[in-house]
Amino acid sequence: MTDTISKKLAHTLQTANNIILGKEAQVKMALACLLARGHLLIEDLPGVGKTTLAHLLARLLGLQFQRIQFTSDMLPADILGVSIFDRSNGGFVFHPGPIFAQLILADEVNRATPKAQSALLEAMEEHQVTVEGMTRPLPSPFFVIATQNPQHQIGTFPLPESQLDRFLMRIELGYPSPAAERELLRGTGRRQMIDELSPCLSPEELLALQKAVTLIHVSDALLNYAQALIAHTRQTGDWQAGLSPRAALGLLRAARAWAFLDGRDHVLPEDLQTVLPAVVPHRLRANDEKLARSSAAIIARHLIEAVPLP
Repeated sequence: MTDTISKKLAHTLQTANNIILGKEAQVKMALACLLARGHLLIEDLPGVGKTTLAHLLARLLGLQFQRIQFTSDMLPADILGVSIFDRSNGGFVFHPGPIFAQLILADEVNRATPKAQSALLEAMEEHQVTVEGMTRPLPSPFFVIATQNPQHQIGTFPLPESQLDRFLMRIELGYPSPAAERELLRGTGRRQMIDELSPCLSPEELLALQKAVTLIHVSDALLNYAQALIAHTRQTGDWQAGLSPRAALGLLRAARAWAFLDGRDHVLPEDLQTVLPAVVPHRLRANDEKLARSSAAIIARHLIEAVPLP
């Protein structure tokens, strides 16, 4: 990776933090998710900046953007597209749906029925969609950033485990600090500021960064630690089911991306522990009622304390 692209990446992070105030850790985690070729789920109350963050990342990374507002009456064809008969040529013509973009904002994804949610499964895993018996590739790079309202709110459908497992990370934004909120109230609207921004990176440079992330070194000792964490979830009675191999691969990809953002060419145990709250808790279902109601940070700390460093 050239110094120019490295500087552009640092500028991207700084610009994002100037728009999303007081959420440096969450913004960095979201960028790490995209560098690791992952999809991002943002779960929080309405109005805390979930959609703004998705718009901001698309703008700064120069990605073709489509927003899909999920509703209870949505059908898979509304996402994937449909063939319509064309009288001029006497045949059916496929009209691509909004899924054919580089960055998809699946807004309030848990307000749609499981049937509509399932339209994202193949796209997120295979970067392709099969419509009417024909497989069509999606653009590259391809990301899904989904927002989700808390499940206790009216009109929500819980995401199935197969859907949750396809999100590399799940994060929360939370309320801003008093100082950040004061700046929001006093300053220009965030959407207007985003519209005035120029891309900091191109899609081609983003692909180069993603390739560089895969070259970050992971030692055998760190692999032992990662395997011990995964094995603990499978062997203890704390969880209904342990983490899958996909989760293990995702954890290492996320740790590589975090180390890359910190300017290192190798992964430290602290990198793994830092990304753990975003990568692991949404994939686990606790048997203990108290643990099941715990936050992602508490669940991650529970795992870190249970598995010593090798």
